[in-house]
Amino acid sequence: MKVTQQLHDLGQSLWLDNITRGLLTSGTLGRYISELSVTGLTSNPTIFEHAIKDADFYDDAIRQKVRAGKSGEALFFELALEDLIEAADLFRPIYDATGGVDGWVSLEVSPLLADDTVATIQAAEQLHERAQRPNLFIKIPGTPEGIAAIEETIFVGVPVNVTLLFSPEHYIDTAEAYMRGIERRIAADLDPAVGCVASLFISRWDVAIKDQVPEALRNRLGIAIAKRTYQAYRDLLASKRWQKLADAGARPQRLLWASTGTKDPDASDTLYLEALAAPDTINTIPEKTLLAFAEHGKVKGALPTDGGDAEALLAEFARAGVDNAALAAQLQREGTAAFAKSWRDLLDRIASKTEVLTKSKQT
Repeated sequence: MKVTQQLHDLGQSLWLDNITRGLLTSGTLGRYISELSVTGLTSNPTIFEHAIKDADFYDDAIRQKVRAGKSGEALFFELALEDLIEAADLFRPIYDATGGVDGWVSLEVSPLLADDTVATIQAAEQLHERAQRPNLFIKIPGTPEGIAAIEETIFVGVPVNVTLLFSPEHYIDTAEAYMRGIERRIAADLDPAVGCVASLFISRWDVAIKDQVPEALRNRLGIAIAKRTYQAYRDLLASKRWQKLADAGARPQRLLWASTGTKDPDASDTLYLEALAAPDTINTIPEKTLLAFAEHGKVKGALPTDGGDAEALLAEFARAGVDNAALAAQLQREGTAAFAKSWRDLLDRIASKTEVLTKSKQT
């Protein structure tokens, strides 16, 4: 049995952290679904920026949209929605077969709206309405400003991928926002089955402290944070509050491991997949990591629901001078800024590509 199927059988979903028109038109994504047990995907501005820069898959579409008067964000969202609608249709049989548990794709609202709750809610509703696909998540950052947007977006029935989470506390805040949105739907006699995932970023922890801790602690902080968060997740699913919502027909907000490509060249390229196998979770991984795991990865067992050695390990990091709460806040701020920069880079790339294509057409 393939190792990716073993992970799937354990109860963890593998989602691809990539989407390009080439993946779709070449049949590669379809092959990953049929051969490597990939059951969903995520996207972000950097992925699209690189795809537009490094290939010509989008050239004809950009030309057409420019002739129709599109530019900037409007042009990008048309390109992205075309790709994600096609991907959503590929995953639709999985979505239907699992009752909406799996088979999702994700599209991000503009990161420039991160401090604007009302505009984030409006953008999420509009993007989901334009796609007309039930298995499309709208990505909203789980920042303090994003919490209200998450609750309201869930309440109006738009599925949400909560992104930029870095700690158990971040996760709990977004889980409570999700539950409040569902509780409001139940009170309003609305269907409580609204999809949601909570994306905890892993590798950025280890990058942030790699030069501050002894060699023995390198590449272990992200996994320890994940273990502590997984314990909080399992505790929440066992709580009376959640059981009441589940009995009413609500879907669990699944925990998703994000940023799981290994950044340290001296570490295993399948480090975070092998360490974070866990039932009822998702691991969204870069294409390179997926192929490496399929080739030589191993499923070594599931994460303990009680956190395992997380507390002892986190105590070691504390003794080494790592302040988890402060670092989580820092990583979220840096992540928000990085997403905004990636968005601006994407819009600059679209503008420069448009200029090149326009000039080549004229000559």
